[in-house]
Amino acid sequence: MTGSEATPSFRLAYVPGVTPTKWVRIWNERLPDIPLTLVAVSTAEAFGVLRGGDADAGFVRLPVDAADLSAIPLYTETTVVVVPKDHAITAVEEVSAEDLADEIVLHPLDDTLDWERPPGQPAFERPATTADAVELVAAGIGLLVVPQSLARLHHRKDLTYRPVTGTPESRVALSWPEERTTDLVEDFIGIVRGRTVNSSRGRAQTPAKTKAEPKGKRPDASGARRKPAAGKPAAKNQRTGSGAAKGGSKGGGAKRGKPRGR
Repeated sequence: MTGSEATPSFRLAYVPGVTPTKWVRIWNERLPDIPLTLVAVSTAEAFGVLRGGDADAGFVRLPVDAADLSAIPLYTETTVVVVPKDHAITAVEEVSAEDLADEIVLHPLDDTLDWERPPGQPAFERPATTADAVELVAAGIGLLVVPQSLARLHHRKDLTYRPVTGTPESRVALSWPEERTTDLVEDFIGIVRGRTVNSSRGRAQTPAKTKAEPKGKRPDASGARRKPAAGKPAAKNQRTGSGAAKGGSKGGGAKRGKPRGR
């Protein structure tokens, strides 16, 4: 891992449909001195932005070219079909790909789903963008199958959507250039993975050491220092009975040995 102390800010790219608000808020709380700059990119240009150094990391849609980009899969989206509110499909909770067989299904050029063959009947031509396809759905030209986040992003009052089974699903991931895994990238990875600020993988400072207790004055389990029990002498090495304490003045204490004869 290489350091990046000179980086004035952290640049985070994100593709349409991804809402990075939660992670940006946590970043601002933990690293208030390092501004985070959001970079909105299309799905097609996201990897070029990362490789070109125009963003430090980004929320992208899988698959990712693993040769030079690292990625952490985050979640899988529900696939939905966008329809006019008066369409017959609105009468059910969900549909299958086979249910769309007789419908015209729009397939925009920026489609994010990895189809072997899109469902339904193809339109006369492909719309340039998902936003254009949504306009065509509103005009009654056809239907559109997209990840749920894109259906929400392009929400219109005259349109709604239903989940579709038997179709590809879009997976969102955090990606960054492997050779530029900086300290700031590691910090953001920790946030996305839900690590706390004191996590072992974080860069929190080591807590200050507490002052050592003086010998002979160790606290008990409650934290309080022990006091001598009532009625017992506190002096150290004190003898019981009539003998004097060890180390008394010369001649002041009785000598040990046999008693003298009288």
